[in-house]
Amino acid sequence: MDVSAGLWIGTIGVLVALVVADFFIGGRKPHEVSVKEAGIWTAVWVALAALFGGFLWWYGGGKPAGEFFAGYITEKSLSVDNLFVFILIMGKFAVPRIYQQRVLMFGVIIALVLRAVFIAGGAALVSQFSWVFYLFGAFLVWTAWKLIKEARADEEEEEFEENRLLKAVQRRIPSTADYRGTKLIVRENGRRLVTPMLIVMLAIGTTDVLFALDSIPAIFGLTQDPYIVFTANAFALMGLRQLYFLIGGLLKKLVHLSYGLSVILGFIGVKLVLHALHESGVHVPEISIPVSLGFIVLTLAVTTVTSLVAARKQAAAERAAEPEKIDA
Repeated sequence: MDVSAGLWIGTIGVLVALVVADFFIGGRKPHEVSVKEAGIWTAVWVALAALFGGFLWWYGGGKPAGEFFAGYITEKSLSVDNLFVFILIMGKFAVPRIYQQRVLMFGVIIALVLRAVFIAGGAALVSQFSWVFYLFGAFLVWTAWKLIKEARADEEEEEFEENRLLKAVQRRIPSTADYRGTKLIVRENGRRLVTPMLIVMLAIGTTDVLFALDSIPAIFGLTQDPYIVFTANAFALMGLRQLYFLIGGLLKKLVHLSYGLSVILGFIGVKLVLHALHESGVHVPEISIPVSLGFIVLTLAVTTVTSLVAARKQAAAERAAEPEKIDA
């Protein structure tokens, strides 16, 4: 799709305006986010993504719109997996519930800026070297296998491990022992100190980059258009804060989510390898965007249904076991 500089500037301007509006309407005053509020805002962000997809359909036709929706759904589903780690981070830093939405808002903004850098680098590689698709495809297949192994292992006791950047900040920059409202930096006894609020924001933002290592190659497997890659990531990330509060309590019920994500990543990895072979002149079938979109949606639907059924059976088994424990 031919994207002019004016469209890029306009799109970034609209996205910035949406983030500012989100902050002033729902995020400026610290408060505990209710399920109702999170549900309304989640619906708003999904509707905005759908409207943008409609704009792409009008502007460039069905192909870019289909690529956007496939990329958006993939990034959204992968971001749900990120929420498990975000919950661990919030727990490790003992973030008060009234400040969690502020932490997520600025953490997501940091993540979006860093992902934009990743996307620019990935787009440059893809445009210059077609063999990069082989690397992306192999990496996604390997990641899919790794996800399956992790899903089969018992990861319930997993703890958040600080990355190197975060450790460096905590080691070299003086910080307060407790939160000071929403302040990031305070002055005490003539010294500037950072607060845990700033550190946890960095934790959220920089940890997301680790997830981008698989999500960015995944979306490049669906489209090589940097504009669509960026906007799909932007819309998927900007609604992540509300999604955290909406399904935070349901995450433990999505017991098969990792299996579904591994299937999706493996599928896109195979698609990338087929595309690379096709670009090299080998006559192999390529997987179309409608087929990719249908496969992704079907996989997520099946994963959600089987997860809820498994969670319900487990809950029933636990209830049935309670009288036995009491009798014993």
